[in-house]
Amino acid sequence: MNFQWYPGHMTKARRMMEENIKLIDLLIEMLDARIPMASRNPDIDTLGKNKSRLVILNKADLADPEVNQQWIRYFQEQGAVTVEVNSKSGDGISKIKAAVEEACKAKLERDRARGIINRPVRAMVAGIPNVGKSTMINAIAGRPSAKTGNKPGVTKGKQWIRLQKNLELLDTPGILWPKMEDQQLGLHIALIGSMNDELFASDDLAFELIKELQQKYPLVLEQRFDAVKDLQDPIEILQAIAVSRGCLKKGAEPDLVKAGSILIEEFRSGKLGRLSLERP
Repeated sequence: MNFQWYPGHMTKARRMMEENIKLIDLLIEMLDARIPMASRNPDIDTLGKNKSRLVILNKADLADPEVNQQWIRYFQEQGAVTVEVNSKSGDGISKIKAAVEEACKAKLERDRARGIINRPVRAMVAGIPNVGKSTMINAIAGRPSAKTGNKPGVTKGKQWIRLQKNLELLDTPGILWPKMEDQQLGLHIALIGSMNDELFASDDLAFELIKELQQKYPLVLEQRFDAVKDLQDPIEILQAIAVSRGCLKKGAEPDLVKAGSILIEEFRSGKLGRLSLERP
């Protein structure tokens, strides 16, 4: 499978971020806790050079808790203040204000030394599509301030949002990068729904997910689907899932496309358990 997706609005979004980077004090990088490396856009790294950094591991409730702690240590060792949150439920959101102050400590001290008090920190929130940037902003604000959706591409333009008297956030569209060299990273981005699902056949994507789970969480599929016990071949596993869930075509033939969609949805929603596809 070839994992590439770079619609036209992403070029425009990248240009907009380049133009606005000089206006900000802090770059908040939103990552998906299940795939922190794949959800790090290298373009954002380049854009945010010389800016204070805050890394937010969102959807932490869907990721392996032990692996979350490994990633927090990893990013902190790189000099980025790091917090884990679940922006949908609000868990961890209360830590963000303190994390912003910690990340901008040097800047706030310089302001105080110059007699500048209560000037708001201006932060840009950046990340790949569908990682939860707008949901997080709304959770901090305690009100709907940014457009949200469960598919990539909902935020198409920039939105400045004043959250508190001392914090202003610039919400930006999710951007990927024009050419994805590492197709394993591309697979992970597709699996969490940050690429357009219409680009890939759900059964092909499900086969890849099965292979990943067999390597990293070998018992998880049989714990969820009794019918796959003792099976090893991804095609046979998906066929067994199809039969067990009543996904059948004419002649009782297993509908692998429908079964693939079910398996991917259960991974994305956490029904398979708290799973991380990447470790530091």
